[in-house]
Amino acid sequence: MSNNMDSLMSDLKSQIIEQLNLQEVQPGDIDNDQPLFKEGLGLDSIDALELIVLLQQHYNIKLSNPADGPEVFYSIRSLAEFITAEREKVA
Repeated sequence: MSNNMDSLMSDLKSQIIEQLNLQEVQPGDIDNDQPLFKEGLGLDSIDALELIVLLQQHYNIKLSNPADGPEVFYSIRSLAEFITAEREKVA
């Protein structure tokens, strides 16, 4: 795995904590492969909308197909892979 991916996942953890105001959570508490919803971090549908906003604000990426949401937002790693793939499309 590249340092860019590690760096992106680290950034995403901090951005998610800030965006969702998760005051009790530290970046180190979130595993890269841990589910963000349900039994994992416990995010809900309102949090999903906030993640969509985060993608637009920080990465200028729109989730074109909402049906992709559960897969894209499954974990920090899946989110980072999606951002990386979207960046490569534009590059």
